[in-house]
Amino acid sequence: MRTIRAAEVTDAVRRLSIDANCHLTEDVKRRIADAYGQERWEGAREILGRIIENYEIADRESCPVCQDTGVACVFLKIGQDVHVEGNLEAAINEGVRQGYSEGYLRKSVVRDPLNRINTGDNTPAMIYYEIVEGDKLEITLAPKGFGSENMSRIAMLRPSDGVEGVKDFVVRAVEEAGPNPCPPIVVGVGIGGTFDKAAYLAKRALLRPLDEPNPDAYYRALEEELLERINALGIGPQGFGGRTTALAVNIEKMPTHIAGLPVAVNINCHVTRHKTEVL
Repeated sequence: MRTIRAAEVTDAVRRLSIDANCHLTEDVKRRIADAYGQERWEGAREILGRIIENYEIADRESCPVCQDTGVACVFLKIGQDVHVEGNLEAAINEGVRQGYSEGYLRKSVVRDPLNRINTGDNTPAMIYYEIVEGDKLEITLAPKGFGSENMSRIAMLRPSDGVEGVKDFVVRAVEEAGPNPCPPIVVGVGIGGTFDKAAYLAKRALLRPLDEPNPDAYYRALEEELLERINALGIGPQGFGGRTTALAVNIEKMPTHIAGLPVAVNINCHVTRHKTEVL
């Protein structure tokens, strides 16, 4: 049994809060740069050029790449041979509190969804736990802004709707979102499980690197088809038209009930932020 002190978790989350908000991952940068090279309409190229300039400034100055520094979504892979000495959830929230203060990141979380009083430190984090083999603790922090989160959709389709029903639902969700999620977007899709599991899968799908193909050939082809259909909508960068509405479509799936076909869409803007540390 390996012991990790809660203070180590706090330090990691503090670092991740700042790093994720200020520095896009290289796979996202490459997709944006590729889109810039492939765009034919000058207006779309100009928008993509400004997006590139923006993340370059954020890298250089270590400042937030977007003013909406989001809710801190924390994904944990906890080795079954790990013991965390102290309160794990409290340690994560303390890391968010420190990171958002130290990094001068906007605090966007309200204490109650109806009373709307800001917590003042961007806590609590949204925490997702997964128990895995081994003696490591993997922490991924993914700030989620709500311009894109508000465009999320879920449907409990019938099995008879089949793959065509899934395709239509995903494309319709993007079309209805239009410019609101600050395209070019990354589209996370969860298929299967239950109502809540499908939504979790869709959010987790956004963590997969954009240059990492789906390991399942069937779903890899489905991702490519959906990306082509979405980009054919012509919404384009920031909604001003063009061939780059989405940078990628990532699908996660799992078994489900014989009577159901849950499908969830979780959209992220071009600022698809996430950073990982392993303790």
